[in-house]
This record gives sequence, C-alpha cells and structure tokens, in this order.
Amino acid sequence: MNYLLAMAPQGGDAGGGSMVSTLIMFGAIFAIFYFMIIRPQQKKAKEKEALLNALKKGDKVVTNGGMHGTIAGLDDKTCLIDFGNNIKIKFDRSAIAGVESNK
Repeated sequence: MNYLLAMAPQGGDAGGGSMVSTLIMFGAIFAIFYFMIIRPQQKKAKEKEALLNALKKGDKVVTNGGMHGTIAGLDDKTCLIDFGNNIKIKFDRSAIAGVESNK
C-alpha cells in the first residue's frame, strides 16, 4: 500500500510554481511592449499636440501632403495656408506635419 502512495503524482506544488512563472512572463512581455511601443507613441503624440498648439501666423509649415506654405490665418481647428501667387487653402490643424526652421 505504501508503494502506491509513493508513486502517486504530487501535483499541488508544480501547478503553483508554473502559474507564478507564467504571470511573471506575461508581466515582462507587457513591460517590453509598454517601453518599446506604447510609451514612444504617447511621447510622439504629445510632441505633435504641442507643435499644433504653438502654431502662429507667419510660421512656415509643411503639410502631410508635402506642400510648403506660410500660415495666413488660424482658427480653433483649421488654419489658412498661403502657398504663394495668391493661393490660400484652408487645412485642418492635424494636416500640419511640421514647422520649417528659420535658419
């Protein structure tokens, strides 16, 4: 009878250790995704928002389509861009890709 009890699997401890290591692995994967993907995207979005909020009349900008122009007017959500030769087009602020430096 003692021989049968010694051969019986003792699964109580093995399952708990496996669960803890699985949770640690999932936590490590989440941390890697957070620091490699989510955090840089949030940082880039904050920089873009700051750029769009800092726009002012006379800034030289580039649109997402690659058009270069000068801001002629601003509203809450739109901006009027002058492309020269009396051509002015209204764009959403989100269509501004960047501000050209005046160097």
